[in-house]
Order: sequence, then structure tokens, then C-alpha cells
Amino acid sequence: MKQSFIDTNIIVYANDARDKEKQAIALNVITEHMKSGSGVISTQVLQEYAHVALNKLHQRQDVILRQLVLLEEMTVIQQSPALIRRAVEIKATYQISFWDACIIAAAEYAKCNVILSEDMNASQFYSGIVMQNPFASLLR
Repeated sequence: MKQSFIDTNIIVYANDARDKEKQAIALNVITEHMKSGSGVISTQVLQEYAHVALNKLHQRQDVILRQLVLLEEMTVIQQSPALIRRAVEIKATYQISFWDACIIAAAEYAKCNVILSEDMNASQFYSGIVMQNPFASLLR
């Protein structure tokens, strides 16, 4: 089964009603990957979502906790010392941010084929994993 890593921005848009088009796309992406069992996230993604939900979306704690439990139904990659070391290598190789390198390291560990993200260069390969922007159709 092909695995897709879902970056934090997809989860944030799914929870942000200010942009209805992006919210609909994000909800569809998450739902599709949860139903098929092909969705992968990391503890970093859970942390970043919780931070944004609390501080920018101003969601209630009970809503955030429900969302976290729901997201935990996907494959969750735990951050580890080995993944942090790999992120340092990826950062140096591709000259990207450390946090993006952590996402790539987790996706690589999970043997994902794709990283779904708005933040990284669409169609670019990192460590053999292609970046896809699910919101690309909105840019036209």
C-alpha cells in the first residue's frame, strides 16, 4: 500500500473555516487517507497542530483533544534520536529548514511515497519522496 505523509498545514486547514476551499480539500485528503489506512503523520505534526489550534485558531481544548485522538488513528511516527540525526543530514543535503527535514525524515522512515504539504516545493523529490501540494488547483 502506498503511504502518504500528511504535513501539519493540511490538518490546520481542515480545522480552519476561514478558507472554505482549502478546508474542503484538506478534509477530503485526511478523510480519504484515514479510510484507506494510507495516512501517516508524526508526533511533530501533532505538536504543531495543537500549537496552532490553541494559539491561532483559538479552538477549545475539548475540540483539540478530540482531533488529536482522531488523528492518532493514522500511522504516527514517533520522533527519535535517530530521526533527528537523519533530519540534520537531510537539512544539509537539501538546504531546507530543520523542521521540514524532520518531516522528510519521518516520511522516509515510514516508507512514504508522497508528502502532502503546501509548504515545500511541489513535485520536488527529497530522499526519494515526492512533494505534492493538494491545494495546487487553487493557484491557477
